[in-house]
Amino acid sequence: MQITIAAVGKVREPFLQAGCAEYLKRLGRYATLNVAEVAEDPVPETLSLAEQAQVLVREGERLRRALREGSYVIALAREGRAFTSEAFAAHLQHLALTGTSSLSVVIGGSLGLAPALEADANLRLTFGTFTYPHQLIRLILLEQLYRAFKIIRGEPYHK
Repeated sequence: MQITIAAVGKVREPFLQAGCAEYLKRLGRYATLNVAEVAEDPVPETLSLAEQAQVLVREGERLRRALREGSYVIALAREGRAFTSEAFAAHLQHLALTGTSSLSVVIGGSLGLAPALEADANLRLTFGTFTYPHQLIRLILLEQLYRAFKIIRGEPYHK
């Protein structure tokens, strides 16, 4: 399976960079991964709601251009569908068995994800109702993808 992770901004913290690099390396056994980082608009505290909406639209357009044509799109969204790790693995396996060879996962910036991009996704996925920094959520996503492939293959993974 080919997986594209389209994300707003770069991972800046060294400990997050190290974690992401480790899971990208581990995932290489199971899938071809591409991380597409798009520019993050500055978001000062003084932005009006209209200006915030404009930022989301601009970032959303950049994310949309980073998506692989014809791929199954998963948008990370606070109000998305929650899965257990086993159910997420089963969902990915079902996609693969029904002919999906390309998956794109979209991670918004500090303001979230453009509503139009979220609405167009095949699946809106949440990792819970907590708010996470978008740099940290990338590491969580990579770990859950790795865990899913381990589950699919019946390989041991710590609980």
